[in-house]
Amino acid sequence: MLEDWSARHNLVSRTSLADVWRRHVWDSAQLELFIPQPARTLVDLGSGAGFPGLVLGILLRERPGFRTVLFEATAKKCAFLSVAAERCGVPAEIRCARIEDASTEPFDVVTARACATLVKLLGYAQSFQGTGTINLFLKGQNVEAELTEARRYWSMSVVRLPSRSDPSGTILEIRELDRVR
Repeated sequence: MLEDWSARHNLVSRTSLADVWRRHVWDSAQLELFIPQPARTLVDLGSGAGFPGLVLGILLRERPGFRTVLFEATAKKCAFLSVAAERCGVPAEIRCARIEDASTEPFDVVTARACATLVKLLGYAQSFQGTGTINLFLKGQNVEAELTEARRYWSMSVVRLPSRSDPSGTILEIRELDRVR
């Protein structure tokens, strides 16, 4: 399904389809290890083709009352997400809207992958912070520079975790997010 839709709508790069498991699915799925058992709500920012939000929705759908919300601004990607979620049996809520226009709403977990620079991503994520929210962001080889820049504007507790799918990748686990005053 991903290959078919990508051919028509450029959901993921053609070259990455040859290694879709590691580049997209496993990269996304590894975040499940860091989602606390009591968590019941997850919002994925800039979901694109559903990575990581749809993959996590599949993995977490057996948790009683678990709610997955996927934010995507592009209508063709939202159409794909709706069809994919239905086909995979994931009761995900697809919000076809810009993250910047979202109302404030707390979630237990906020995720993002290839969405924006960390400074911009933290600005988006702020609207979804609640008591104890954990932010899980997949980042690449520029993570140190992005963290240095982000700390100019944001106070946060950060744990850097090695990616299991990409030796140059990092998972940022961010808590206690607040703007620097």
